[in-house]
Amino acid sequence: MGEKRSILILEDDFASAMCLQKVLHKEGFEVLDIAQSGEEAIKIAKDKEPDLILVDIILTGKLTGSEAAVEIKHLYPECKVIFLTAYAENDMVEFAIRSHPCAYLMKPYRLKEILATIKVALCSHSSNCNENENLIIYLANDFVFNRIDRRLYKHNQEIALSSKKLEFLELLAKNRHTTVSNEQICNALWGENKSVSTLRSLIYRIRTVVGSDIIENINGVGYKLIY
Repeated sequence: MGEKRSILILEDDFASAMCLQKVLHKEGFEVLDIAQSGEEAIKIAKDKEPDLILVDIILTGKLTGSEAAVEIKHLYPECKVIFLTAYAENDMVEFAIRSHPCAYLMKPYRLKEILATIKVALCSHSSNCNENENLIIYLANDFVFNRIDRRLYKHNQEIALSSKKLEFLELLAKNRHTTVSNEQICNALWGENKSVSTLRSLIYRIRTVVGSDIIENINGVGYKLIY
């Protein structure tokens, strides 16, 4: 993995934090410490300057994990932030965004997902996650698309979709700043042009399973995600 990168864990569930620490050590990461409060995390960060912090939002101290992350990010802008939390309320997410996190992973998390996210976040000292921004895409109606494991969630519950449907959502997420044309979608999903009805059928099935509209049709242009 090259240079050993240092990680600070901010988690008040000490048993979970210890389990995560063991996994990170096994993968070659240096875990500087485990903080159980925001105040403790800020103090440790000042002393040890971690490359990355893993942050739970709801803690037992006066500060939330988001508040601690914002303060640490202010002190050390190059420090990467990844949230590990069971909460996806809009106000919590909005405040967490102030720390410019690389990812916002929902509990119960999967260790492979965390490891992949950490490796992506630490791939560059100077990119500040620009090359890998928005790996966690927040969509309309409280849906979240995780580009790391290519899964769709709502309120921490995975929405079961076929690989083709997930491939379609990933394509739109990857090109989130533009409208993806019908031709681009068909070539990416099937390797050839398909009839308009074939594409519309796929989108209809997605909307049926999801139960809400997270895909916008731009007439005469193509499709994009709804945020």
